[in-house]
Amino acid sequence: MSHLLSASRRLLLATGLAALASPFVSAPALADEPVKLKFTLDWRFEGPAAPFLLARSKGYFAAEGLDVTIDAGNGSAGAVTRVATGAYEMGFADFNALVEYDARTPGSKIQAVYMVYNATPAAVFTLKKSGVSRPADLAGKTLAAPIFDAGRKAWPAFAKSNGLGVEAVKWQSVDPAIRETLLARGDVDGITGFYFTSLLNLEARGVKPADIVALRYPDFGVELYGNAIIASPKLIAEKPKAIEGFLRAFNKALKETIAKPDAAIPAVKERDPLIDVALETRRLRLALDTSVVTAEVKQNGLGAVTADRLKRSIAETAEAYALPKVPAAGELFNPAFLPARAERSL
Repeated sequence: MSHLLSASRRLLLATGLAALASPFVSAPALADEPVKLKFTLDWRFEGPAAPFLLARSKGYFAAEGLDVTIDAGNGSAGAVTRVATGAYEMGFADFNALVEYDARTPGSKIQAVYMVYNATPAAVFTLKKSGVSRPADLAGKTLAAPIFDAGRKAWPAFAKSNGLGVEAVKWQSVDPAIRETLLARGDVDGITGFYFTSLLNLEARGVKPADIVALRYPDFGVELYGNAIIASPKLIAEKPKAIEGFLRAFNKALKETIAKPDAAIPAVKERDPLIDVALETRRLRLALDTSVVTAEVKQNGLGAVTADRLKRSIAETAEAYALPKVPAAGELFNPAFLPARAERSL
């Protein structure tokens, strides 16, 4: 009897070893390791970062086989540089900063793969007491902004669209932290900044909403696109499926954020427990209403661009920034990784 049992054990062992060696084993294989991606924001963990953080918090990236690390940034130029150096595979940056980087660093091959801000958030802010109510009134005024501010850099485009000379205003270079304070105190005539940032910062410094004049660039003829998701050439070449998965997850989170902004803010608070929830919810709503959900987006879906406007936008940036060349639109925006149109429709 023991001889039979021993033979049976030998048979089972041999069968098991053969099964393990066979390429046609029906047992499930070990799951693939998730693709690790480092993603940089353009700024701090504030309301507009909600869709990225929501996608991670709710496991949408993980469901796509991605392990995404999201870090705060210190400006769009810095975000582009982080991706260019390979420190980060993907990032969120002003598309015009990418245009500038490509023109000044030929061959970088970084591409925008999803246009989040369909319209630039740049704006000029003044106070009613300054007498400014339209762009022409800015002639002879002094504006304050950091030298890297998107609105300051795009000022020539705003000026040209409104019949002003580039030298129509004087500039005072300031740290971002004191920009709105200078205007609130009356030390300067105006400032440039992102609409949903400077507006709330002015109110936080005691300026009444009725006393604020905001001249948003898109309302006055400037066609520039705003922030986009960018990807490194290495990631594009080696892991295109990871980009597709990232955009599917983000797109899902963005649509949820648009539908229920209040429900997305807790994902931001997870990363920065000190945020003012009410303030960041309002900042998020302003960003969505003015830069994300535009007439063009309602027609073409989230993330996309229109070819003619993209060409004009890049040419506008190149002229405003005095770039050495006008980059080709097809080299800077790659729609190949976008989710299906039906998934991006609002």
